[in-house]
Amino acid sequence: MAGNSVWFQKEVSLPARQRGCHLITSEIEKLSEIRQVKIGLCHILIKHTSASLCLNENWDPDVRVDMEMMLNHLVPETTKFRHTCEGSDDMPAHVKAALLGCHVTVPVTDGKLNLGKWQGIWLCEHRNHGGQFRQQTS
Repeated sequence: MAGNSVWFQKEVSLPARQRGCHLITSEIEKLSEIRQVKIGLCHILIKHTSASLCLNENWDPDVRVDMEMMLNHLVPETTKFRHTCEGSDDMPAHVKAALLGCHVTVPVTDGKLNLGKWQGIWLCEHRNHGGQFRQQTS
């Protein structure tokens, strides 16, 4: 099928968040470039090694609280890690980030993210005192 291709890449800063899973779908949808896309993909990468991105439940905030609880159960800070120079929460944060991943890809249809009814994009901060986030969106 013939047509025009549209590519964009934009780096966006997101404010620091407290430890936990945070719904950021609306922040991604604010990118004006997405509205220009009829059919495409939105790829989001977080430039961070102790935070992650994932798609999950967008309706009940208790799901995000439960996810944080389960991640802490799976990777407790009491584990005897060798890498401790950045604090007891750092190495567990790296493990959690590796499990969930640093990117998501979402279809775009008629200028909107084409997510399931109950899906949202989560930013998961795995450190007690995380900083500002940079994300690359293409």
